[in-house]
Amino acid sequence: MAACCASGTLAAEAAQRPVPSRPRLKTPEQFRLIGRPTPRLDAAAKTDGSARFGIDVQQVGLLHAAVQFCPTRLGRVQACDEAPARARPRREGGAAAPTPEWRQRRHGRGGRQLWQARQAVEACRCNGITARWPLRQRHRARGLSTLLDQEEGFAFHREGDLDAALAGAARRIEAEYRAPWLAHSTLEPMNCTVQLAADGRSATVWAPTQVPGLARRAAAQVLGLDTDAVTVHVTLLGGGFGRRLDVDFVAQAAAVARAVPGRPVRTLWTREQDMRHDFYRPACVARFSAGLDATGQLVAWKNTSAGQAIVPQVLQRVFGLPGGGPDKTTSEGAFDQPYEWPAARIAHVNADLPLPVGFWRAVGHSHQAFFKECFLDEVAHAAGTDPLVLRESLLQQHPRELAVLQAAARAAGWGTPAAAAPDGAAVARGLALHRSFGSTVAQVAEVSLGPDRGIRVHRVVCAIDCGFAVNPAGVKQQMESGIVFGLSAALYGQVDIRNGQVQPGNFHEQPVLRLTDMPAIEVLVMPSHHSPEGVGEPGLPPLAPAVANAVFALTGQRLRSLPLKLA
Repeated sequence: MAACCASGTLAAEAAQRPVPSRPRLKTPEQFRLIGRPTPRLDAAAKTDGSARFGIDVQQVGLLHAAVQFCPTRLGRVQACDEAPARARPRREGGAAAPTPEWRQRRHGRGGRQLWQARQAVEACRCNGITARWPLRQRHRARGLSTLLDQEEGFAFHREGDLDAALAGAARRIEAEYRAPWLAHSTLEPMNCTVQLAADGRSATVWAPTQVPGLARRAAAQVLGLDTDAVTVHVTLLGGGFGRRLDVDFVAQAAAVARAVPGRPVRTLWTREQDMRHDFYRPACVARFSAGLDATGQLVAWKNTSAGQAIVPQVLQRVFGLPGGGPDKTTSEGAFDQPYEWPAARIAHVNADLPLPVGFWRAVGHSHQAFFKECFLDEVAHAAGTDPLVLRESLLQQHPRELAVLQAAARAAGWGTPAAAAPDGAAVARGLALHRSFGSTVAQVAEVSLGPDRGIRVHRVVCAIDCGFAVNPAGVKQQMESGIVFGLSAALYGQVDIRNGQVQPGNFHEQPVLRLTDMPAIEVLVMPSHHSPEGVGEPGLPPLAPAVANAVFALTGQRLRSLPLKLA
């Protein structure tokens, strides 16, 4: 309270002073806080366990709700017998609460403890489940490749006369790359607590959401309230990565709480529900053609990808609006890079597939960087050129990006033999550069193979130019986070459809990176006086191609599909 009063007094005093016409700003040399490493304010609470996430919300009289999902992603529960659940002892509150049809769920059940609610909902006898789309992963890849045979797509970037450059090339290199659907796999499953007032005229929501305004709107629509009548408390997120940009779990929790006015109700998904009813990163296939002249110089670059568009789906399911025009997120990371192509065409073909997709960390950059940087290494190999030298040749008019690339290579010891792994296995290095969200990141990965030919990443050197680094410690932490998240996806991440059901369902089927598998990470933050840019996502895109390129240097085997697995 004292701090609040002091701030109010200061504001009142400042309001009486004249506004200077030419305020004198500090120079960077005069900064005392900006640009210096600063510990996170929430670090202590997250370390000692006192931090409160959505799953930790505890309100007086809290009821726990469990939800019955259709096991097939696009199926529908046609009938459900609730009698066994109603007959269970020690159950309190929570009548059946239908949820929006487009989410294909049936009922919420309430109880004093989550276990009671879960047992009650599982006792319901549901049948008549139909799977309307039992496609498998291999069908998806074949279908997207077929699209590339049939369509040229929308060109996001053109440079020079590509057809003439390809026709006149002394050598042509071609390849096709693939990336799967990916679940967000946040460590905290979807959850939300909602309390509808006893008189039904207002509501309070506690939610781990990335979009509190949309969460408020969703709850208000379900509860039949004006938006101003809903209060949203945003808790810490146990992982967002774009999953909590959608508000389906908030609308669902509001629908359940509507059945018990006056009582707070928390709806919590299981891990299997979370992974099988996600909005996935789109699967994508990219086809490349490159031309070299007689001296091995790159003269042509053609890149056409095919996959689902995210923005039209989000506009439809969140706002009920049709999405029109090209969605740049489909091709970002391919068309917006600093490389100076002599002649190029970079395009994307939209695929109309029924699996719901959403924003995933780094969005289109997450897979387009893998495609582009791996194929660039293929071009370097075909030209007999060092991968670093080829990239340097394509960045002559981009000094900032070139400096990032060279800094990472220099720090990693590029061009010198890598030290053997602790078990004596040979180690090779791979390189990747990518620009996203205003920042440029270069990474060098050092890789060996285990006795089972599994890929082991021992070290990652990362350099970033994000403009002026307001908090260098935070920048380094975000790079480390992106590398770990990206490595988990690169080695293990994949969503498949089997008999209409999404696989995997839990972490025993799709692991995340463990401490024993963590590489040593070195982060170089480039000095800069340019405006600050993004750091939450740019650390992820270069990781997969750097690892894949290292695997090729080590084994001679080119991995063109994610997740990365040797034959």
